[in-house]
Amino acid sequence: MIAVTVPTRMNRLFRLITALSLSAAFAWTSLAYAQTPSASPNSLPSAPSATPPQPVATPSAPAQPPTTQASPAPATQAPAGKPAATPQTTGQPGANQPSADDEPITTIKVQVNEVNLIFTVTDKKGRFITGLKRENFGLLDDGRPPVAVLRFSQQTNLPLRVGIMLDTSSSIRQRFQFEQDSAIEFLLQILHRNDRAFVQGFDIESDMAQGFTNNIDLLNQGIRKLRPGGGTALYDALYRTCRDQMLTLQENGAVRRALIVVSDGDDNYSRAQQSDAIKMCQRAETIVYTISTNVSPSKDKGDEVLRAISEATGGMAFFPIKIEDVAVGFRNIQEELRSQYSLVYRPADFKQDGSFRTIYLQALDPRYKVRASKGYFAPRPTP
Repeated sequence: MIAVTVPTRMNRLFRLITALSLSAAFAWTSLAYAQTPSASPNSLPSAPSATPPQPVATPSAPAQPPTTQASPAPATQAPAGKPAATPQTTGQPGANQPSADDEPITTIKVQVNEVNLIFTVTDKKGRFITGLKRENFGLLDDGRPPVAVLRFSQQTNLPLRVGIMLDTSSSIRQRFQFEQDSAIEFLLQILHRNDRAFVQGFDIESDMAQGFTNNIDLLNQGIRKLRPGGGTALYDALYRTCRDQMLTLQENGAVRRALIVVSDGDDNYSRAQQSDAIKMCQRAETIVYTISTNVSPSKDKGDEVLRAISEATGGMAFFPIKIEDVAVGFRNIQEELRSQYSLVYRPADFKQDGSFRTIYLQALDPRYKVRASKGYFAPRPTP
């Protein structure tokens, strides 16, 4: 975020020109110092060398970025302690305007657009693959390679914001205590000092048993006080939880948002649709892992629901063969959350219009499978 000061009384045209100038100047400087991808969509930029890259040589008449239709006015830096001077326009009585030193000032904020993509890599047997570099992957954002890759790392210690959502409908009554035990054991193993978690039950209504905390005793008490009974409103619960708990998180640094849903997936009471729930998870940048409580030999519609939700958000669905395997699902999720990668990049042709932008990420080595969110929603312009 860049902040500059300009006189409040400048006309709307100059405000627009100034903001465009700053954006263009910042983007030009960033690209000059960043590794940029080749025209091929099959690879990301190579890792930077040990020495800082040299700035791109500036030609006598630098070309404007391809998305800019009109040449913005050059950004002029004002002397320290003084606001930028208001430009004079032919035909306007600029000479009679009050001095800029006497005017109040305001702040124009220029948004820097970055995408932080968390993803997992496994081999064909489902084993986690670590130690890969950014040149081992190909990325398309809305069908185009990114303008620049800013950071790439293996995020084994990124702070977690985890929600445990337990289906408390009457259909899982006989299995509920084992699910509670497995969830408590998971929290005991996964939570570190900078992590936080919450516990929620849901049937036809959602029951926030314990809000975000790092206190295991409080989380334990929250899980134990949940009681099964009623129908299942899975989509409603998922929609509201991502909207109210994950989307509203205010964090100073990067965190990893994840929901673990333990359910049979048979929704019979929601007003929201499955697509509504998935979109809200994507807006909240939340990975959803699901553990099915359907241990019958035959699979039903609920299993496909759980799989679809997980795959769309970059998570994974687990289908235990017996109820004791629910704990195995929790352990697999625990391992995955500590074996993921983080890729921060600047997308091409980015517009703050609230539209959905697709993500296509693959490993160049065909032995590896990448699991990531299918996309994200661009933010809307700040008023």
